[in-house]
Amino acid sequence: MKKRVFGRQFKRDTNERKSLFKGLISSLILRERIKTTEAKAKSIRAEIDKIITKAKKGESARNNLQKVVYGYALDKLIKDIAPRFEKRQGGYTRIVRIGKRFSDSARIVLIEWTEMPKTLTIPGKEEVTETAEKGKKKQAKKDKKEKAVKLKEAKEVKK
Repeated sequence: MKKRVFGRQFKRDTNERKSLFKGLISSLILRERIKTTEAKAKSIRAEIDKIITKAKKGESARNNLQKVVYGYALDKLIKDIAPRFEKRQGGYTRIVRIGKRFSDSARIVLIEWTEMPKTLTIPGKEEVTETAEKGKKKQAKKDKKEKAVKLKEAKEVKK
């Protein structure tokens, strides 16, 4: 008999479920997009909408949000993510289906913000823009080709 249980259980008790959701939400805030199962993504989507709405109020919402988001993600939430959605009233995330996991055929999805920044900041690394990322890849390919040419020349000289 189901009594006073709201949402999905995921075969976890209440504390484990809260910790799981807190981790997923904090990861989404820090990384801008995460890959998870469809059931988990759908269950945190409503929580994320509520959190963003509270974060729009600014620093005054910090005490309320500390219970649902880890401290290191809270700063980014209030300073970077909430201002992006000032004009939007809801629907802050999108869920994109990727496919099924091989081991248990669980549907895997990508959950991300609807308004992505032009520049991605990754904790512990420098700012990366899309064009800079492409430039680094092209430069790496050029370096690899040059290195291969030098190795061929060195082998020919030895012969």
